[in-house]
Amino acid sequence: MARLFSLPAFRQQLEAEFENVGEIRFNMAPPILAKRDPATGELKKREFGPWMLTALGILARFRWLRGGALDPFGKTEERRTERALIDEYEARIRALLGELNDRSLPLAVEIAEVAERIRGFGHVKVRHLSEARTRWQALEQQWRQRDVQAPVTELVREKVA
Repeated sequence: MARLFSLPAFRQQLEAEFENVGEIRFNMAPPILAKRDPATGELKKREFGPWMLTALGILARFRWLRGGALDPFGKTEERRTERALIDEYEARIRALLGELNDRSLPLAVEIAEVAERIRGFGHVKVRHLSEARTRWQALEQQWRQRDVQAPVTELVREKVA
């Protein structure tokens, strides 16, 4: 996000689509700066002025730190969850591929596509992840109850190869 907002093309696109763009302001809830809403426990967004474009430009230059030991956001709960989710998803797909057959292919695809529903940042992403986990549980229950005796055709072998 920082890289995209800091590009000159971002401002140019805004000016091409809107009249009198003027001062750009951001509503964000960065984990390091945001306070939690006492009622919901969610991070509260605050407004940041045009100086945020400069800050985002600086962040964009340090993108190479992402995922490494010096990543300033790498130890947050959200980032740890994202990394664990990648491993969980890969394990889920490997398990599906081990039992894939003609009849199970549509269900396997449906299970694999659930991850596409996990979008957003912060509490929005947490909500989507919770919904995805619920959906995965229901679909995996169907997976365990399916007929596993169907043969694997060449078409299925080609798709997983």
